[in-house]
Amino acid sequence: MSGRPYRWEKSYPPGLDWGTPIATSTLPELLDRAVASFAERPAIDFRDRKVSYRRLGETSARAAAGLAGLGIGPRAAVALYLPNVPWHPVALFGAARAGARVVQLSPLDAERELAHKLGDSGARTLITVDTSPLLPTALKLKAAGHVDRVIVGDDAAFGEGPAAPVPFTADAATIAFDRLIAESAPLAQGPRLDKEDVLLLQYTGGTTGLPKAAMLTHANLTAAVSIYEAWFSGQRASRPGQERVLCVLPLFHIYGLTAVFLRHIANGNEVLLRTRFDVEAVVRDIEEKKVTFFPGVPTMWIAFLNHPGIGTRDLSSLRVCSSGGAPLPVEIAEQFERLTGLPLRNGWGLTETSPAATTAPLDAKVPAGSCGLPQPGIVIDVVAADAPTRLLGPNQVGELRIKGPNVMKGYWNRPEETKAAFADGGFLTGDIGTMDENGFVFVVDRKKDMIISGGYNVYPRAIEDAIYEHPDVEEVIVIGVPDPYRGEAAKAFVKLKRGAAPLALETLRDFLADRLGRHEMPAALELRETLPKTGVGKLSKKELIAEERAKLALAEQRTSSSGRP
Repeated sequence: MSGRPYRWEKSYPPGLDWGTPIATSTLPELLDRAVASFAERPAIDFRDRKVSYRRLGETSARAAAGLAGLGIGPRAAVALYLPNVPWHPVALFGAARAGARVVQLSPLDAERELAHKLGDSGARTLITVDTSPLLPTALKLKAAGHVDRVIVGDDAAFGEGPAAPVPFTADAATIAFDRLIAESAPLAQGPRLDKEDVLLLQYTGGTTGLPKAAMLTHANLTAAVSIYEAWFSGQRASRPGQERVLCVLPLFHIYGLTAVFLRHIANGNEVLLRTRFDVEAVVRDIEEKKVTFFPGVPTMWIAFLNHPGIGTRDLSSLRVCSSGGAPLPVEIAEQFERLTGLPLRNGWGLTETSPAATTAPLDAKVPAGSCGLPQPGIVIDVVAADAPTRLLGPNQVGELRIKGPNVMKGYWNRPEETKAAFADGGFLTGDIGTMDENGFVFVVDRKKDMIISGGYNVYPRAIEDAIYEHPDVEEVIVIGVPDPYRGEAAKAFVKLKRGAAPLALETLRDFLADRLGRHEMPAALELRETLPKTGVGKLSKKELIAEERAKLALAEQRTSSSGRP
C-alpha cells in the first residue's frame, strides 16, 4: 500500500489522527507514571477489596527486590502460573522491574503443555497460588525437574476465596510470596532496562503442533497501550481515572493483559478483576458497581444475551462494550444493540501484535461483519496468500499483513518460523480477509481453517454466521471433514438454546438455502450439549478436528482389517 493518506483515514471520526505519535517506554515506567498520577485511587477491585495504585506500585517494587535477591534479573525467565488474582500484576510488574522475561502459563494447560513451555522458555522459577490444582501441579513440575523453584502466593491475601488453601512446606525451593515481599525493601535501583528488551513470552495456541512463543518487548506492549489510548482519546472517549472496567478476560491471555488491564492501569482507571466469567455475577457487577467498560469475547456475549431475565436488568451504567479474541457473529452484535442501545464494537488483533490491529469507530456506522479500521500507527495490507509481497486492491480476498510498533520481535527460538512470518517488513497474520475502499477490514477466516470443497474456497466463518441466524442456535463451530466426492465438506457442530427442539440436517439446510451457496452447505450436523473452548473462552476447533481425524483413522483401520485374507 502506498503512503499517507491511507485508505482508512477518510473513515476516521473527526479528531482522530492516524499519525498521532505512539509513545513507548518500559513497563515499570508505565506503572510509575500511573502511581504518580493516581496514587490513592483504586487500581484493582477484587473480592470487594480495593488495591490502590500506591499499594500496587510498592508491592510490585518489593516483589522485584525479592526476585532480585533470589538471583532473578536480566536474561532470567519467570513463569506466571496464575489466574486472575492481584498476584498476577504484582508478579508481572515485579519481574519486569527486576529485568526478567515473563513467561505466561495458562491455568488450563495440561501438564505436558506446561512442561513444554517451561523447557522451551528456559524459565526455572514459577509463581503460582496456594489453590488446587495450581499448587499441586506446580510442585509436581518442580519434582519432575521442570523448574528449580516455586513461589507461592496466598490466595486469601486479597480477600477470602471460595477454595480452601493447599498446605505446603516452605523451604529454599518453595517460597511464600507474601513473606518474600514483606522481607524485601522496594527495589529503588534495579537493572538498567531497555524498552527494546524482550519482556513477555506469550505462547500462541495453535490448532496443530507445539505452542510457540511470541517475543513481545516492553516497547511492543506499551505501544499497544498508546495505540488504544490514541484511538479512544481521538474520539473524546478517554476518561482517565473515571472508568470502572470489568476484567473477566484472563490476564494470561494477551487480550486481557494489554487491551484491558495494562491500558486501563496506564489511564488510572479501576479494574474490577474477576477470576472467571459468570453471567449472573457480571450482571450484578454492572448493576451494583456501575461498570462503564465491559470487554468480552463472542461466547460471553452469547451467554449474556441468553441469560434468563436479562431484559429486565439495569445495564444503564455501561458506556462502551467491545468484543475481540474471535470473530463476532453479526446476529449477536445486532441482538446486543437491541437489548442495550449500545453498539457492540468488534475488534481484531493477534498475540503477535500485542494485540492491537483494528477496531470499530465508536459512533460511526460500521459495515456489517467488519472488525473496524486499522488503529493509529498501524498499517494493514491485503496480500496474495500464495505471494505475500504482492498487494491486492480493495475488496480482493487475501492474507492480512500488518506493520506497526506493536508487532512482535519474532518467535522465541524459532528463526525459520520467524523468517516465514514476515514479508516486506510486515507480519503475515494467517488471517484471510479483505479491505473495502473505505479502509474497513473484514476477516473472512483463518488461512488454515479454509475448506477446499470441489475446488472452491469455503470459509467456515461465513457458514457459522449464517447458522447463527437460526433462532434456536446458541453456539456453532464449522470445520472441514473428508468428502469422497468434493475432497472436503463442511460439518457443523451446534449447541442449541435451552428448550429448543432437536435440529435435523435437512431442516438446517432448508433454513440456509437463501443464505449460503450450494458449495457452502454443511454436509453433516452434530448436536452437542457443549462445545470446546480455549482458556480465554473462544470456541475451539482443534478438539473437534482431532476427533474427526481419530474417527477417520479408526474407520480406515477397520476397512484395512476387514480386507485381509
